[in-house]
Amino acid sequence: MTPRRTRIKFCGLTSAAEVALAVEAGADAIGVIVADSPRRVTLDEAAGIALAAPPFMAKLGVVVDPPADLAVRLRSFGFTLQFSGDESARVCETLAHGSAYVKAFHVDGGTEDAGFERIEAYTHATPMFDTRVDGKAGGTGIPFLWRIVESIAKRRAVIVSGGLTPGNVGACVRAVRPYAVDVRSGIETNGHKDIDKMRAFVRAVRDADAET
Repeated sequence: MTPRRTRIKFCGLTSAAEVALAVEAGADAIGVIVADSPRRVTLDEAAGIALAAPPFMAKLGVVVDPPADLAVRLRSFGFTLQFSGDESARVCETLAHGSAYVKAFHVDGGTEDAGFERIEAYTHATPMFDTRVDGKAGGTGIPFLWRIVESIAKRRAVIVSGGLTPGNVGACVRAVRPYAVDVRSGIETNGHKDIDKMRAFVRAVRDADAET
């Protein structure tokens, strides 16, 4: 039997050069952040990154409680929206305009979460689980307890984010069997994308896929 292939998203790309690194490393998707972040890009920069991505590579535009015009512009560049703020299901469904999107749900790093029933209201969403630390909407570099989402991952496609690195992503894939994993700081050195870490991350995911 062919192993199930976990999709890999490299987030926080800021240039066409980083897109080239992601392609070389074997990522399935890239993400640009158009929200408060050390990796924030302008809309013009996002458009350039979109043009640099090859066909068949997915492109995610990460937003936090965005105005409608920002969502429209990102969709016009070919980005799938990733909502990482406190957006309601109604807002996400409206701004995605009937298209599929990603909705981030933030969990405390070391506690169980009993509020996942709200996910069902986000009709066209693929849920992403990230770590909430000091109120930050992701990008903390800290993992949460993966067992929190194991049961959800058995019945629907989910994305795991938060503190993943080449050293721990294999364990995450084996434990959760997510549809996809998402990484930003775990493939960086001194704030810049590191091709060696990017390759190692992909290799760890593929090794875990082969084992499961």
